Amino acid sequence: MKRSRKQTAKKLVDVCLTVLLLLLMAYPVTGETLHEWLGIGMTAVLILHHVLNRKWYAALFRGKYNAFRVVTTLVNMLLLISIALTAVCGMAMSAHAVPFLSGLLPVSFARRFHLAMSFWSFLLMGLHLGLHIPAMAAGLRLSGKNKAALWAVCAVIACVGFRLFVKNGIPDYIFFRTSFAFFGGSKSAAAVFAGNLAMLIAFAVPGACCASLLQTRRRRGGERH
Repeated sequence: MKRSRKQTAKKLVDVCLTVLLLLLMAYPVTGETLHEWLGIGMTAVLILHHVLNRKWYAALFRGKYNAFRVVTTLVNMLLLISIALTAVCGMAMSAHAVPFLSGLLPVSFARRFHLAMSFWSFLLMGLHLGLHIPAMAAGLRLSGKNKAALWAVCAVIACVGFRLFVKNGIPDYIFFRTSFAFFGGSKSAAAVFAGNLAMLIAFAVPGACCASLLQTRRRRGGERH
């Protein structure tokens, strides 16, 4: 019973993190003040996420590392670093939530890194979610036709999301070619959230494909032995 509650808590925290991430990436809709408080909330929930998953860290130097474990560990560590940098740089520019931390870092440095790291966090979160999709899908016990239909829908959404990713100039942000975010036009909140979700799926799908391929390779390797 205790284990079941802990698993439920982990799932709720994961859902909260995903929703908060989508809200944080919707800066044109939320505005500066709410964006800062959402960032504080994201930081708090992220700390809770790592407390709930502390056994994963304890097991880092135990057991053997196959290809899937190497990839998931690398993605997880890069995600942790990028989110931490995003949070620190964001707090260093805060004017509402934690103004006493404003000036902790030079503003030009903080702005540039906050922008780049926020999009890296978004990209890596998509991959992180995707790496866990095959395990979650296995629990749903979908038929072959339903699985194929679901993959097809996700692939279409991913194509739309990747197009938006490029069209919105996000590659320029993640490679430090642009220091300021430009939000053209006046999109509705629904359009902004839908676009962000599509872009998240654009990276979750490759992550899921990678996980499926690596797990299939591992099973075949086990069968040969």
